[in-house]
Amino acid sequence: MEKIFELHADVCKVFSNAKRLEILNTLRDREMTASELIEKIGLSKANLSQHMSVLKSKGVVLTRREGVNIYYRISNTKIIQACDLMREVLLEQFQEKGKMVASLRRIK
Repeated sequence: MEKIFELHADVCKVFSNAKRLEILNTLRDREMTASELIEKIGLSKANLSQHMSVLKSKGVVLTRREGVNIYYRISNTKIIQACDLMREVLLEQFQEKGKMVASLRRIK
């Protein structure tokens, strides 16, 4: 059972980089070429290549070649659902903290 937690943690490391999350969000609705991702996100070709290598190595994105272009897509729609769920949790935490700050200000 411990091995599954190690594997889980290893995959979660992929999501600890803001640019990789931005790449995944950009790919959420359609596949894109490296050139399209570079233009949309504003990364250098080398930097995008590094991020895509990490995402591919963990099975988060898949690729296909068509002529000279390589197309990237999310391997499983549940990945986007998981990212969306974590973002919702984060926003809820911010809302709760905002409510606490507001109530503390009223006490003073």
